[in-house]
Amino acid sequence: MTLLAAVLPLRARSARTKARSAEDIPLDPTAHELLGVHITTLMDYRNPAVEDLIRSLKYDGSGHGARLAATLLADYLREEIESQRNFSQKKILIVPVPLHKARARERGFNQIELVLRALPQELRDGALAHLLPGVLRRARATKPQTKLPRKERLSNVAGAFEVADASLVRGSRIFLIDDVTTTGATLANAATPLRKAGAEVSLIALARA
Repeated sequence: MTLLAAVLPLRARSARTKARSAEDIPLDPTAHELLGVHITTLMDYRNPAVEDLIRSLKYDGSGHGARLAATLLADYLREEIESQRNFSQKKILIVPVPLHKARARERGFNQIELVLRALPQELRDGALAHLLPGVLRRARATKPQTKLPRKERLSNVAGAFEVADASLVRGSRIFLIDDVTTTGATLANAATPLRKAGAEVSLIALARA
């Protein structure tokens, strides 16, 4: 919990999210073709419970929201990983889309990293997958995508990401995960350096706005 969350009343969206369980939020994995890449979204942002969840994560750093999203994400990841293991023995990594360090300092948290750190242990410690939050980083600060028109979002994040250590991802299968996608620009650009480093990358967002 951030200091701000400790001293201010719970926002209405976070209060509603805190009252919900995973059974209250429908999981509806959907494949999208955006900017020439495949992105799977797990929930429908138009559902009020999903919108509350995403906004409570993004703007409030909700711990309950992170655990709720992690439960939903874990169900999907386990199924995908078991399917992958039938065809390949590649090391499986789970990587969050990073914030620039200045944005992370300003906000105090990376909402999707909160979710991934709440995943069950076997999806973090290597039993099923390794959680590797530091391997991808933002090489430069970008404007918030939500404040830009769609046509400017691609150029805003072009070349904004880099791999910290290519040896950690080479030959692996990566699930690259973000909280929400609109045009697909952030996920598509974040995947590029990982693929250049020799990884296969699956793109996942909790929801599509």
